[in-house]
Amino acid sequence: MTKPEAAAPVLLEVDDRGVAQVSLNRPDRNNAYDGDLVQALLGALDVLERTPRLRAVVVRGRGRHFQAGADLKWIDAIRKASAQDNIRASRATAEAIARLNAAPVPTIALVQGACFGGGTGILAACDVVIAADNAQFSIAEVRWGLTAAIIIPQLNDAVGVRQVRRYALTGERFDAAEARRIGLVHDVVPADRLDAAGARIVEAILRNGPDAIAQTKALALESAWARIDAGRFDSLVERHAAKRQSAEAAEGLASFAEKRAAKWT
Repeated sequence: MTKPEAAAPVLLEVDDRGVAQVSLNRPDRNNAYDGDLVQALLGALDVLERTPRLRAVVVRGRGRHFQAGADLKWIDAIRKASAQDNIRASRATAEAIARLNAAPVPTIALVQGACFGGGTGILAACDVVIAADNAQFSIAEVRWGLTAAIIIPQLNDAVGVRQVRRYALTGERFDAAEARRIGLVHDVVPADRLDAAGARIVEAILRNGPDAIAQTKALALESAWARIDAGRFDSLVERHAAKRQSAEAAEGLASFAEKRAAKWT
């Protein structure tokens, strides 16, 4: 069993069945991601890739919310750094989502409270998503003058281009019932039954052949939007990083910090 320090931004525990629990652990910041959380998630994925007889991965957020998108204070700080630093930040985030998407074992996300921006990318990269009935969602990047470039392929797979063209352009919030309707989540349950619903999915997975599961997932991903070549991946990373350093993003992030409406030109 692996159990890191409780202060780590991502907690990892693997039980004797080979079921991993990956917990986002910044509850005081609504599990918003920053550079440390992204690196910790990559580190957890490194450990899981070396874990023998791994059967499933459950992804969750500690506290009231699953994942409230990017920590905009961190985004604003990295925006002011060099172009190379911005590309490194975008690449690390993109790699975390891509590796989660391609994990050879089933991945299950359990969602409560807020799931915004990059949080929706995590959901789109997971195989099964169960939401509590109190969950709220938004592909929110455009609200701050940013783009969701690095998670668009996974979102296209999860909900289809038509729904991405609505929700990634409006940035509007939607509830768990709508998330289920468009395919971002599979099931909606009362909040106090979220763990039990996740356990049922894990039990169903454990009844199946591990190699058959891995091959079936690989076959499904062969025709996925997210199955892109290195050149396309690099292009998404570069566009994501460049938009963060734009004047429009500077205004969007300033509006957040100053608690005012953005003044778009």
